[in-house]
Formats: sequence, C-alpha cells, structure tokens
Amino acid sequence: MVFNALGQLVSTDQKEFKQFFPKPGWVEHDANEIWQTQLTTARKAIQKAGISANSIAAIGIANQRETTVVWNRQTGEPISRAIVWQDRRTEQACKNIRASGAQSLISHSTGLVVDAYFSATKLAWILDNVSNARTLAEQGELAFGTIDTWLLWQLTGGTSANGAVHATDVSNASRTMMFDIHQQTWSPTLLALLNIPAQILPSVHPSSHVYGNAQRCLFDADIPIASMAGDQQSALFGQTCFDAGLAKNTYGTGCFMLMHTGNQIRVSKSGLISTLAATTDQMPAYAIEGSVFVGGAVVQWLRDGLHAISSSSDVQELAASVPDSGGVVFVPAFTGLGAPYWSPHARGSILGLTRGTTMAHIARAALESIAFQSAALLEAMNQDAKACDGDEVRELRVDGGASANDLLMQFQADLLGISVVRPKIIETTALGAAYLAGLAVGIFKNKDELKAHWQVDRRFEPQLSSAQVLSLKQQWQDAVGLVAQYPCAAEPIETNID
Repeated sequence: MVFNALGQLVSTDQKEFKQFFPKPGWVEHDANEIWQTQLTTARKAIQKAGISANSIAAIGIANQRETTVVWNRQTGEPISRAIVWQDRRTEQACKNIRASGAQSLISHSTGLVVDAYFSATKLAWILDNVSNARTLAEQGELAFGTIDTWLLWQLTGGTSANGAVHATDVSNASRTMMFDIHQQTWSPTLLALLNIPAQILPSVHPSSHVYGNAQRCLFDADIPIASMAGDQQSALFGQTCFDAGLAKNTYGTGCFMLMHTGNQIRVSKSGLISTLAATTDQMPAYAIEGSVFVGGAVVQWLRDGLHAISSSSDVQELAASVPDSGGVVFVPAFTGLGAPYWSPHARGSILGLTRGTTMAHIARAALESIAFQSAALLEAMNQDAKACDGDEVRELRVDGGASANDLLMQFQADLLGISVVRPKIIETTALGAAYLAGLAVGIFKNKDELKAHWQVDRRFEPQLSSAQVLSLKQQWQDAVGLVAQYPCAAEPIETNID
C-alpha cells in the first residue's frame, strides 16, 4: 500500500498466498511465497501509484506477529515452513511448562500467558524436529524471526554474505514469550528455561527506526526500511491511539483488541495480556490486549469449507436476508478459544439448529460470533480498568477488512453499549506502518500531525435494549460453556483405521 504525506491511500495491490493445514490444529505458510508476494505487490502498488520508486521516502512493515520462521544465514533459505500464530501443535509443550510452575515467571517477565499462540515453543519445535537444526542454531548458522524480520532480511540482502540485517522491533519481540518487557531485552532466564540459543535471535529496536536500505536491485532505488511493528500495535498507532485509555479492535483473520496504557504495564486479572505498543524512541509504551483466534476466518470457512458463499463479501447480503440468527449460536473455536477464555482444546460448534434453520441463519450467527468474542474482550478490559481505578473504554475504534461490514459493526455497538467508530481508512495496520516510517525519515513532524489526519467514516450507536443484549450475551455464554465441556474439547484421540 502506498500512502502520501497526508496519510492518504494512493494505491494498493494484494495477492492471496497458500495456507497449509497438514494436521488438525496445524497451520503453516511458505515463507518464500510470502516474500515473493510482498515483493510483487510492492512493485505493482508503486506502478499503480504512477510514480517512480525514487519517490518512495521509506518502507514500513507490519506483520502477523507470532508466526515463526527459521532460516539458514548463508543460503537465506527457510529450514521448514513457517509455523503460523494460529498453530496449536505445541500445546503439550505449553502444558508441561505450566505444570512445571514457570507460568508466573514467564507472565511477570513477558506480560503473556503460556500458550502455543506465542513464538517461543514454535521455535523450540522447529529446532527439535528439523534435522540438525539445534546444532546449527547453537553454531550461529540459523536465524529466527517473525515475518517482519524475515522480510527485512530479504529486503536488505537475503544472505549474511550480502549484508542482510537481522532485526525486529519491540512490539514483535514482546510476542515471542522470550522478551522481558520491563527491561526491553531478551531474557537469559527464559531462554535457558525454554532451551533457545541466544545466537538465533534478532537485535531489537524501536518500531520507528531506520533498519537499513532495501537492495537497489529490488526497486531500482535506495529506499530505507524505516519501521517495523506487529500488525495490532501498528493498527493501534494507525488509529492514533497514542494515549492511555484509547482502544481499537481489528477485524482480520482473528480479532485483536488493544487499549493503550501509556508507560505503565497493566497486569490483567481477567484473562488479557500485557504487551509493548509501537514505539517512536527508546521510551517504552504499553498496551493491554485480548486476542480472538477466529474472526474473519469464520467467513473464509463459510466460503471455502461449506461453500455457502462465493466470496467473503457475499456474507453480509446472506446474513441480512434474515432478521436474526433464529436462535443459532456459532462458536468458531477451530483452533481453540483465545482471550479471555484461553481454552486451547475447544472446537467449533454450531448450536440451536432446528428444521427451520437456513444457511442465512448460520451466516448471521457466524458474523455475530465475531462480535460476541470481541464483546467479551471489552468486558474483560473494563473489569481490569475498574480494578485499578482506571477509565473504562468509552468508544471503540475499529479497522480491518471485516469492519467494512455494516451489519457486523451495528451488532458490535449493540453488544458493547458504546459507540463503534470506523475511520475512513480501515487498513490502519498499513497506515500505522506508514506513520511510523514517515516519522523516522521526517515526512511527519510529530504525533499531533498524525491525529489531524485521522478521519471518521461512520459512527455506529447502540440500538438494542439492555434486556435484549443481556439475553443474547447469556445465550453466547451458555454456548461457550457447552463447547468447553464437549468431548471434542478434550485431547484428540489418535486412531488407526485400515
């Protein structure tokens, strides 16, 4: 995506890449395919903008955070497929860590819960399951990174011999379960606990920072890479939520709600996690976050799994063809339930089916499930705020692809009982990366200038009565309770069938 100096979107290009599901609960990407699609779409976006690459002041990167890549420094080739943030293969390893009593140590240092969601156990799995990987890592031959680090490496050289830069930013580092968010450094104690060799880790910098220059051969121009941030922290920045108490929710593959907490780490008592926000200098900034594992992905499943719709954009028309879900409740726990439930073995369920149920009811219930899960996050956030005499969230800024769905946004406002505010640019993850990069190279003067650029597209106000909302929430909680108790929520049973 190409943005101008006013923060306006000039051009965009996109390309879907393949998702791999080799086993139930496993999700993988081809890191080389990600690199090639990014390079191709970047070139096309510049072309569509009608400008030369020399006109690009900086490159900013925002990425899926916990997705884990390990590659050979000499060849630049990944040693396995990337293990995606949604992947649950390391849940047993996390269970062992929790049983060892290390949860409190990890939580205090990192702000996270011990969960397969984060990068550390994914990295350990690759080192333990790819031939010779651990030996090579200990010899300094391998590099680990989330997707930001992988793209930076490729942009700046591709191999160590070509001078490739191995680095990440604080927001991505804080999602690995290896980074001390108090000291803003890799924790030797946690590395020893998790059996991760320090040689494999990238250096860590502020989010707004000139990391290096892209190879001239890629764009026929010397373009600095001037920002990197995890997608959700980047979206928080793109929504200009720079001050404590401001919150946003991103509706993407999953849903991610963050509230800025200033320079204070807020420890949640309600199932949320503490994390580093995107930074513009060495001073830390923090946020509290809740993550929904399956948000917009439930619409993809309607398209690709049930073939109920031809494209994701068809879901609103189908769901709007009925006045409500007809009592159907859809809990899309395809890879377990994230915050505030943290139920790793829960599996997706559709409840309340009758002979009168149609695909339209299921589609509406699927959309509503996104709002229900997000509402649970905001309730947890407000509970934490009350516990520490902080301010509750008064309005929720929204972004991401599914925020364009008016039906979903109205239902979200109804459940929350507060204003849901959609900006004119809903791709605020990319916008945040642009803002951070622009600040690093002097395109933008300061954060006040960025606030002036942010514009509202539409406000959604609550319309349902409190009694209706209470009934709907109770129905959802009952469904979640059933999913948590259902036999499929237990460890999967392996069977051999001839």
